[in-house]
Amino acid sequence: MTRYIFFSGKGGVGKTTMACATAIHHALQGEKTLIVTTDPASNLADVFEQEIGHKITPIENVGAINGVGTIHELSLHAMEIDPDEATREYKERIIGPFREIMPEDVIVSLEENLSGPCTTEMASFDRFIDFMEGDEYDVIVFDTAPTGHTIRLLELPVDWSKHIEESAKGSGQTCLGPVQSIQESKDKYDRATSLLKDPERTDFIFVMRPEELSLYETIRASKELETIGIKSGEIIINGILPEEVCGIEFFRKKYEAQQKVLEKIEKVINKPKLYMFLRDNEVRGLEALKGVAGELFQNGARGKGQGARAGKQKAEDRRQETEKHIPPLLKGDISHLLLPSNGTKAIFFTGKGGVGKTTISCITAVHTAQKGFKTLIVTTDPAAHIGEVFDVKIHDEPSEIAENLFAVMIDQEKAFAEYKERVLEEARGKYSEDMLAAMEEELNSPCIEEMAAFDKFIRFIESSAYDVIVFDTAPTGHTLRLLDLPFDYAKQAEMMISTAEAAGAKRETENRFGKIIEILRNPQKSVFCLVLYPESTPILESYRAMIDLKDAGIETQLVVANMVLPEDVCVNDFFINRRRMQIRYLEEIQRRFNLPLLQVPMLQDEIKGLEQLKTAGVYL
Repeated sequence: MTRYIFFSGKGGVGKTTMACATAIHHALQGEKTLIVTTDPASNLADVFEQEIGHKITPIENVGAINGVGTIHELSLHAMEIDPDEATREYKERIIGPFREIMPEDVIVSLEENLSGPCTTEMASFDRFIDFMEGDEYDVIVFDTAPTGHTIRLLELPVDWSKHIEESAKGSGQTCLGPVQSIQESKDKYDRATSLLKDPERTDFIFVMRPEELSLYETIRASKELETIGIKSGEIIINGILPEEVCGIEFFRKKYEAQQKVLEKIEKVINKPKLYMFLRDNEVRGLEALKGVAGELFQNGARGKGQGARAGKQKAEDRRQETEKHIPPLLKGDISHLLLPSNGTKAIFFTGKGGVGKTTISCITAVHTAQKGFKTLIVTTDPAAHIGEVFDVKIHDEPSEIAENLFAVMIDQEKAFAEYKERVLEEARGKYSEDMLAAMEEELNSPCIEEMAAFDKFIRFIESSAYDVIVFDTAPTGHTLRLLDLPFDYAKQAEMMISTAEAAGAKRETENRFGKIIEILRNPQKSVFCLVLYPESTPILESYRAMIDLKDAGIETQLVVANMVLPEDVCVNDFFINRRRMQIRYLEEIQRRFNLPLLQVPMLQDEIKGLEQLKTAGVYL
């Protein structure tokens, strides 16, 4: 029987590296292995250094030496599920059988029904579940999306199974198409849910960093899994600083802070744990991945491992040579980007999860508030932790946390209940009972929850109650889906209110969302900023995000390179190598993005609390 291994954790913790190394390990053991990503911001191809895409692709040159000393190829395959392609395949699978037997207007109606924003996510998950239906592979590794999105994805089979069942009792229509054409999906989703909950067949492995926020996030996500009947297995703590390279105070303090978190992990997480050291270079390509696999499954993860090279010979010469190549900053004055000039300014921070996006957005909000502008910081991230950064409780309604500074965390469930009630309340008295019943049925579909969150999100922009609104958005792929919602919503509205009596409501919806789209596309009113580490994978993912935003008519205006190693603390080979790597990538960022670049250095202490956020404002 096939064994399924899921990797989860907040973006940027090394989840993809651990998943790829695990896949290689099983292939080297002679097991036929497949690694699949459902992450909209996938980077499998970057890690394996070969093209993969939306098809099962053999990973080249994965070989082992057999008993007679010859190399034979081992079976390792990979696939990056493309949401757009998966949607096209899903829609055609449902509509295809009707094309020859149904009139054109019926086919058009079916296609409209399948144009809602939920269809894309469901299509990706449907393709994902297909891999859990066969037994072609001994092991299938799933490199899943960042934590908040992963949890939502894992809840889908339960939600959709319920939605299909309830819709069959009503009009027979769902935002996935006619019930009769997808009824078979219910059984498939039920089987998938059963497998996800079977510890004999399925392992869930969390990857985290030895940091307080990462620990908090891991515990929170693990508990969320348990609420839907899934127990996580091992915990991989990745990126541990080797003691021998932390001779100076800057890194010594970071090492000691990590050790305190590691002690806390031992006390609060009662699960098997594996420990992985930080490396002085990126893990890319098969040989590097094989090295990680050896450390993960043999000695390193359970012992002290190989540690790191702390060689000091000629370190000062190499440091000076490295500094010659520091690129000139293109930053200039960015106050015009962050401060309002005519009405409310909306600032969006997006990027791969775990790159410090939340911290940067909190620093920005504190900065604009200190400048005298009434500022609101909003999170739409299901895995948000702005409360941890501010060290205060953040509520689901705006509350003042400092002079001129307000914060709010959108609660999706509450937003959904309010949204549903408001839509129905506005419709009562305008439309027939049949129309109201159809609207209520449509409002019960799982995808409406995310629409409801976005609806609340745009109401803050519409209110004009604040001078600046800073949005701490979810990790890249999820953010783009969220930002796509107003564009897709018009299609959803057409499906939902396709009768003549609802024409007025359709126009109201289109007018309202049209205004919001205009605001998002206006560079004077909305500023989109990418946050990244100066490393290969975050750069590639951020560039894709910039192109996707451009396709939606939105121009990115600022790039923030976070956690840049300060020159004066890189005094041994280990950190000189890491700084040299960063400088190479800073040059690539300037060349590739051609935008103002803000460099934020790695700080000695983790930023937490209002005073530290104020101090960090000097970097803006």
